[in-house]
Amino acid sequence: MLDTLIQIENVTVEYAAGRNTRREVLNNVSLDIAAGEFISIVGETGCGKSTLLRLILGQEKPTRGRVQVDGRERGQPDRQCGYVPQKYSLFPDKTVLDNVTFGPEVTRFGAWAAFGILHRGELRRFREEALRYLRHTGLDESDARKYPHQLSGGMQQRVAIAQALIMKPPILLMDEAFSALDPATRQGMQRLIKKLWRESGTTIVFVTHNTREAVCLGTRVIALAKNEGPRRGSAIALDLPVPDLDFDSTDREVAELVREVEYASVRETSVVYN
Repeated sequence: MLDTLIQIENVTVEYAAGRNTRREVLNNVSLDIAAGEFISIVGETGCGKSTLLRLILGQEKPTRGRVQVDGRERGQPDRQCGYVPQKYSLFPDKTVLDNVTFGPEVTRFGAWAAFGILHRGELRRFREEALRYLRHTGLDESDARKYPHQLSGGMQQRVAIAQALIMKPPILLMDEAFSALDPATRQGMQRLIKKLWRESGTTIVFVTHNTREAVCLGTRVIALAKNEGPRRGSAIALDLPVPDLDFDSTDREVAELVREVEYASVRETSVVYN
């Protein structure tokens, strides 16, 4: 049995919504994620998918309950979790190579990295490693010399993934990372991230609106749905282990799973079922 890496225990998240009013986003959510799993999270807009991701990242804290990574309660973002957002977070004034090496350089040399005061040997090692990650994501050395504005959306997203992976995080969080891509590019990125997951063993938590994408990528699909009652936040409506599907799996096999997940994510719920 795999070790639990992420523990979400009885988590409720509320936000202020005006004078003396609170809006609940998540209601008493509990979820254990084992090392090496690929978790897809789906649900309607506003159901708390991204909030759940930010809790794991350490960017947000629960109103009640707790979130632990590797046995430690989350306090703030750190190297435990890499993060790939929907909008690429690339520095426009840096080349692709410099964007990818920025994280390791700052981690190793701190503020001195901003002034270029680096040991030549270390700098060469970072650049060689960055090129390996770029090649791993389907880019080459000529792309490494370009600036973000010279790349397509799909290429920029590959750089963002290399940027996250070079930090070697045990957990990779992806928030609607492919939603802005055209269908052909999106399909290529889906195959790429599953290939990288199989090779690296990284634990991935992947938020998406695309149910087929969730089913074909994940080892488990978590569907969030609104609780009964207008003021109660979302809960887990479905925690579904899925077989290791190829994107060329039969339509019937995938369609049945998609229907089950979509039904769960649109119904109001008061219990978890599987």
